[in-house]
Amino acid sequence: MANSSRTEHRFRGVRMPTASHPAIRRLKRQGYEPSIHGNKLWKSSALIIDYLKQNPPPDCRRVLDVGCGWGIAGIWCAKKLGAKVTSVDADPDVFPYLQAAADLNGVETTHLVSRFEKLSTKQLAKFDLMIAADVCFWDELVNPVTNLVNRAVKAGVKQILIADPERPPFFEIAERCAQKHCAEVVEWRTRGSVEASGAIMVLENA
Repeated sequence: MANSSRTEHRFRGVRMPTASHPAIRRLKRQGYEPSIHGNKLWKSSALIIDYLKQNPPPDCRRVLDVGCGWGIAGIWCAKKLGAKVTSVDADPDVFPYLQAAADLNGVETTHLVSRFEKLSTKQLAKFDLMIAADVCFWDELVNPVTNLVNRAVKAGVKQILIADPERPPFFEIAERCAQKHCAEVVEWRTRGSVEASGAIMVLENA
């Protein structure tokens, strides 16, 4: 692909469009404007992708990608793990961008518009793995994200991964989850076409 280095990154077998990609530029011209920080691919998604590539979960048929934005981590799970992925975001305007990234990778995910608080224990019980990247950017998100994790554990979700570039709200969430569910925080760094660093909260709900 001509100029592919400027229009997309290829990372761990997945194609990640940049803002210069023709499909992304087309959506912007059409007036889709994500409002809750869903305006680009966030690098913490690469942390989750890299972690899962090195630590493939034994049971990963159904994946919930919460606060998905452009959804590249969930797209990787669909492409490389063969998972059935549900991509969740409070902002409906992220989904045309997610669809463009999914089309680029030849996969589909199910789209769901929802806030963290609205995801019920009954809904969460349908999933084996819950992932989230860069969702801890406001202090006001500490309680909703922590409570979501609590419901996911109660629902029997086997593994929960939350990646972040180490903002204070992330560590507050991780500390609460460590105390209640024995979650761990793992420092993580990626190399290659996407260089990212941060931490991943890993919760094994055996």
